[in-house]
Amino acid sequence: MPRLSDITPAGRTSDEQRRTSTEERMLTFHARLKERNLKSTGQRDDIARVFFDMGRHISAEELYAEVKKINPHVGYATIYRTLRLLKECALLYERHFDEGQARYEAVGERHHDHFICERCGKIIEFENEAIERMQEIVASQLKAMLTRHKMELYGICAECLAEQRA
Repeated sequence: MPRLSDITPAGRTSDEQRRTSTEERMLTFHARLKERNLKSTGQRDDIARVFFDMGRHISAEELYAEVKKINPHVGYATIYRTLRLLKECALLYERHFDEGQARYEAVGERHHDHFICERCGKIIEFENEAIERMQEIVASQLKAMLTRHKMELYGICAECLAEQRA
């Protein structure tokens, strides 16, 4: 039984929404492969599907470990080639947070920023309208046009603070 926090505004559970999103992204991936005259292979599909299903920021090593559970024949080179291909197809963002290791996230429908816990490494996505408005004000004051931005906040997450106090 889904928890109330798992119900999305459309009335679907977050798992149902993620599956739908994964299927939609897989269709887009296949269409973009076709545009490039590339084949959809079993290994590429396994990697892409696992990546889209993860629903979080993931390193190539973490993706490799998850894909190996369903397809033990996939190698690191195939993981990296597929990640590069997903990036070229505009289906993932490659991020380099403070530690420098590449982390990948699926391109989403909404803009968000990141809070990175310096203790446990958790990456928390957030949206803040006040920050978005402030960026527009700054661009206006500079008589410039804002085209994009990336914000990363670093600190200690609530869970780590609670452990520290306990």
